[in-house]
Amino acid sequence: MLMKYRLFTPGPTSVPEATLLQLAKPVTHHRTTEFRKLFAELQTLLQYVFQTKNTVYTITGSGTAAFEAAFTSTIAPGSKVLNVTNGKFAERWAAYGKAFGMDVKELKLPYGEPATAEQIDTELKAGGFAAVTLVHSETSTATVADLAAIAKVVRKHGDVLLIVDGITSIGALPFKMDEWGVDIAITGSQKSLMLPPGLGYVSLSPRAEAAMEKAKLQNFYFDLKKYKKSIADSDTPFTPANTLIEAQLTSLRMIQQETIEGVWKRTAGVAAAFRAGMKALGFEMFSKSPADSVTAVRYLDGITDKDFRGTLKNQHNIHVAGGQGTMEGQIFRVNHMGYSDIYDCLAVVAAIEHTLKKLGKPVQFGAGVGAAQKVLSELF
Repeated sequence: MLMKYRLFTPGPTSVPEATLLQLAKPVTHHRTTEFRKLFAELQTLLQYVFQTKNTVYTITGSGTAAFEAAFTSTIAPGSKVLNVTNGKFAERWAAYGKAFGMDVKELKLPYGEPATAEQIDTELKAGGFAAVTLVHSETSTATVADLAAIAKVVRKHGDVLLIVDGITSIGALPFKMDEWGVDIAITGSQKSLMLPPGLGYVSLSPRAEAAMEKAKLQNFYFDLKKYKKSIADSDTPFTPANTLIEAQLTSLRMIQQETIEGVWKRTAGVAAAFRAGMKALGFEMFSKSPADSVTAVRYLDGITDKDFRGTLKNQHNIHVAGGQGTMEGQIFRVNHMGYSDIYDCLAVVAAIEHTLKKLGKPVQFGAGVGAAQKVLSELF
């Protein structure tokens, strides 16, 4: 049976057809007046998405590359860093700090539990910290933190920088870099920004820029001072993925047309509808603070990850993600970011109903879809 391929993993995510068509165009050269004009527009649109007046640097690489550029350009080896560790990607950033010779103190929390502003405030009272590293939306557990409250607390502690992994939040969830006081914000192209993998983005507050200018660090490709010098001329210090940059403009213009507030509202509505559909089918959500960009769902008793995701993919051509780290095999995760609309939500809920039936679970067809429809009607 013909089945369209539907991608619901939380990265890479689906890419709009217009953006894919842009990628099919002939390759152009990047050291030209035409490219500099496009790159200047990219800067303006990224600032809109980040909600910042600060420069947003474009790194050819993944979101992890952008994180490394920010981290190694602002935090000197031996510095004391507080890392909120509550998921697979948060664990990566703790490992990063240790790999670069930082004195990493971990605020360890169970998977699915967000850090609170009060917990971070308590840790910082010990003094001596150069930075706090935090995942705003922990992709592995679909858990969101109260970033506005946390940023406010961190600012109470002097020159401590707040470094935020916004890889599955920027462009999907409310994110106000300047208003909230985030010092370093990071994301990647393959999530909410509706592009294939290949570009990482990072923005620095004036406080972080000052730290970068003072820091004496050992990096070269990821030295953001080089990027700062080049971007003054709407250029990059090294060869950029210019075809991706040209295509990124297409997706960012779509965001601008919908408005960033419209994107936030749509994403929240689709996520709420999906969760309602899952609850109507007897599932429980995993996170204690669910993110709207991606939902993590606990498996019903008697259903294995292999059978569930395998059936969805092999019979319905729908690809959802499994659990990571300590939750491998215990949850599945569904994306709501980027090029994902209300009918995508209904499609995956309907396919899950058929999958449950295939796996021998009692299902009332339409129960999940109907519950989702009631929530989605509020978007119209």
